[in-house]
Amino acid sequence: MTDVFINYRTGDGEKTAALIDQELSRRFGRDRIFRASKSVLPGEAYPQALLTGLRRSAVLLAVIGPDWTNFQARLRDPEDWVRKEILEAFACELPVVPVLDGRKTDRLNKTDLPTELARLADLQSIPFGTHDTEAGLKRLGDVVADMVPGLRDLDRDAAVPLVPNSVANSIRDVSGTAVQSRDFTGDVGSTVIKGTSGPVHTGKGDIYQNSSHVSGGRHFSGDGMTYFEGDHHGDIQHRFGETDRHEDDNR
Repeated sequence: MTDVFINYRTGDGEKTAALIDQELSRRFGRDRIFRASKSVLPGEAYPQALLTGLRRSAVLLAVIGPDWTNFQARLRDPEDWVRKEILEAFACELPVVPVLDGRKTDRLNKTDLPTELARLADLQSIPFGTHDTEAGLKRLGDVVADMVPGLRDLDRDAAVPLVPNSVANSIRDVSGTAVQSRDFTGDVGSTVIKGTSGPVHTGKGDIYQNSSHVSGGRHFSGDGMTYFEGDHHGDIQHRFGETDRHEDDNR
């Protein structure tokens, strides 16, 4: 299923169209983006492939280069495919988004367009400056994701939502280095905190102090093990699992 159809004119926007295709394909999947030079297969009937891809789409991006309106003869030619694709999108009531390619490309003016395409001048456009291509591609991808809800679940750049009951960590007044990798969900097998007084390890698994197990550093193991080294102020209490405790009659 195609979701985004990229309309462009060879010689005036095809490089930007290729960049847009590459980025949107990365974010949402190659099969979700239609660009003629990529999506029409060898031996396939060109007119039918274009119309089929367009009619299966949810939005058309019309890449408008600085010379786009200078092709007056072609814009008025009923057989011009740039014109035909846009008019077909209008007929299918698809959203059409003009993408203004480059800082020298101004908003479309109705006086520069054939009557059939004059509607383009009324549509909200997106400027795409080549001075910051990365930001322009991200913005365009975000716009597409908002316009086509079905793409949200496919977006490789979507933020990872917080999972209920996840474990988050806040750190204050830490001497040394503290490393946290996002939030944790489920069981936490072990925690290692490195500071100026040596490591603190709690949980399952082994701990190797000051060197790897290959170089012969101190090695501690066992479930529920807690190891502290260095100076500590105040009391340290730890209870893990069931204990086998004998009651003291003199207590």
